[in-house]
Amino acid sequence: MTRKLFVTTALPYANAAFHIGHMMEYIQADIWVRFQRMQADGGKQREVHFVCADDTHGTPIMIAAEKEGITPQEFVAKIAAGRQQYLDGFHIAFDNWYSTDSPENVELSQGIYRKLRDAGLIVTKTVDRFFDPVKGMFLADRNIKGECPKCGAKDQYGDNCEVCGAAYQPTELVNPFSVFTGSTPILKPSEQYFFALSDPRCYTFLKEWLNTPGRLQSEMVNKVSEWLGEAGEKLADWDISRDAPYFGIPIPDAPGKFFYVWLDAPVGYLASLKNYCSKNGMDFDALLNDPATEQVHFIGKDIVSFHLLFWPAMLNFAQHPIIDKLKVNVHGHLTVNNEKMSKSRGTGISPLRYLDLKMNPEWLRYYIAFKLNAKVEDLDFNGEDFVARVNSDLIGKYVNIASRCAGFIAKKFDGKLAATLSPQAQQWISRALTNDGAERQASIAHHFEHREFGKALREIMEIADITNQYVDENKPWILAKDDSKIAELHDVCTAALILFRQLTILLSPVLPQVAARVSEFLNDDSISWADTTGDAVYRTMLGRTIGAYSHLMTRVDAKMVDALFDRPAAPAIAAPAAAPAAALAPAAPAVRDPGVEELAPEIKIDDFTKVDLRIAKIVNCEHVDGSDKLLRLTLDVGEGRLRNVFSGIKSAYKPEELVGKLTVMVANLAPRKMKFGVSEGMVLCASGDDEKVNPGLYLLEPWPGAQPGMRIS
Repeated sequence: MTRKLFVTTALPYANAAFHIGHMMEYIQADIWVRFQRMQADGGKQREVHFVCADDTHGTPIMIAAEKEGITPQEFVAKIAAGRQQYLDGFHIAFDNWYSTDSPENVELSQGIYRKLRDAGLIVTKTVDRFFDPVKGMFLADRNIKGECPKCGAKDQYGDNCEVCGAAYQPTELVNPFSVFTGSTPILKPSEQYFFALSDPRCYTFLKEWLNTPGRLQSEMVNKVSEWLGEAGEKLADWDISRDAPYFGIPIPDAPGKFFYVWLDAPVGYLASLKNYCSKNGMDFDALLNDPATEQVHFIGKDIVSFHLLFWPAMLNFAQHPIIDKLKVNVHGHLTVNNEKMSKSRGTGISPLRYLDLKMNPEWLRYYIAFKLNAKVEDLDFNGEDFVARVNSDLIGKYVNIASRCAGFIAKKFDGKLAATLSPQAQQWISRALTNDGAERQASIAHHFEHREFGKALREIMEIADITNQYVDENKPWILAKDDSKIAELHDVCTAALILFRQLTILLSPVLPQVAARVSEFLNDDSISWADTTGDAVYRTMLGRTIGAYSHLMTRVDAKMVDALFDRPAAPAIAAPAAAPAAALAPAAPAVRDPGVEELAPEIKIDDFTKVDLRIAKIVNCEHVDGSDKLLRLTLDVGEGRLRNVFSGIKSAYKPEELVGKLTVMVANLAPRKMKFGVSEGMVLCASGDDEKVNPGLYLLEPWPGAQPGMRIS
């Protein structure tokens, strides 16, 4: 039976551009997909469908769109328009990229909900929900942050902890705050719809599903089993509803209620596949019901609670056919020098900066693949190791073979390979391509299939090592100087290029663009994994005329890697200016400009450094009811949440004039409880001492290029 694969990855939230973590996951999945497309079962090529979509619903996108004065759909479309440059740049070949805000997703999500309701697994409860008193709206789980109730980690969202992976209700958070205003949310009663995950049927199903061999890694089986408890006592009902206003899919027969984004987002995988099928004349339902079809999903370890508890239970009790054929591959995070990526610490990597620096995307594809295995382990990017690994393996071992041998074929033999090979050359080829009598390609294929990419590449590089040893021992550059050795030269270079072609085929899932260029150079119409076994290794190569060789890849320059990292802005230190000669003469009495306030008493540098001045972006500005002087500013200070600050500048500015501008604030000022709410800092303004001489207030505005969170020193 020919395998049919439906391959998916995590949906990126459509409120920001891709980051390097997205690229790591998509590169991993793309390599696996490319390998699968080279395989055949019973002589028939495997059918692979690789789809993804933007995760578009939820309050954050609604609020972001509101701030820009556009609809959520327009906001999402703007983000989506920037996706392709990343995917093309790193050779990531999805068959379909879609959106969860689509007719297909509405139909599928509401259909799944109705089936869950008919199965008696939807219940309603009046519960206390967090409400932002400043914004005047109920808060979604991801709009609330606080300390994890399980492990105590700070700055965690209201639905699950990214440190320990625990899932919980937002009301369980310790010291919660609204990400929009920074205010402490209050509890208000609201009728909500729940998926009854506590139903014994869910525990029985999940226990069996998780322990099905081949479903997911053993460490994840153990982790999720802990969340289940001994008899499902740890499973709590899942709140799947949100109150208007909310950007999402309406719940059928429940006016003013919408699906929580985590219900419809995983359904987005199916919606993207359905859209792809309709565009290509395929039967979506027939594909999913085909026993040969499997869904293979790649996901990060930080969101497994949704993908290994709620999602499978939801699919199962909605009687969805894909649930029995779903496999989930969980991976770790990408770190830099064994630290979590952080722009402020200079350990962030921008995918677009990588491309703008003209760094070869296949360097990164190879390095990531070399580091990956099937375990749930973090992958570390180390600059020195990156340079050494790529230059050693790809340049020193792989490309080196063709660059040393192809020229002789062109110059001495009019581009034609030898029609036969000597027994010695055949023995070297066999030595390179077998290990203990078994073909290496089978072992390498096994590693790729099971996502042990690092093991696959190490074995491929063993072939490259043997091939280079063969070239070194036979020295074609010496043979070329002796006319009596011309046949031997032909033999050696032909054998080396046959092995180079084998290496290219084995590396092609990782290096698709290099493989395409090699195919052109070697006059291959196409390459297949079948070409790596048996007499296919020789069959089409002997006697073939090849094209002119051109250099395939350059070495990594360490200076490029230095330029890649996001560096924290260095504080500007002004050098003391030399005193002009006139300054040595007695100074004339200073005359203070009218309207300019006298200087405050002298302070020491230690006093100044206690004040933490930061660049802040004004993301929203509103009048304060009941106040003639105050405006309420919502500020982004680059700390992962928004701050609420009241400022007495109403006489000088209209709210709409300030939205989107940068200013300066005192970030470490103790919060002040005011009549209208809590103020979490102070923005800086200039004003005159005498309003008749120098009237007005002037909000400080930094020079263009400054970014929220930068410290002023």
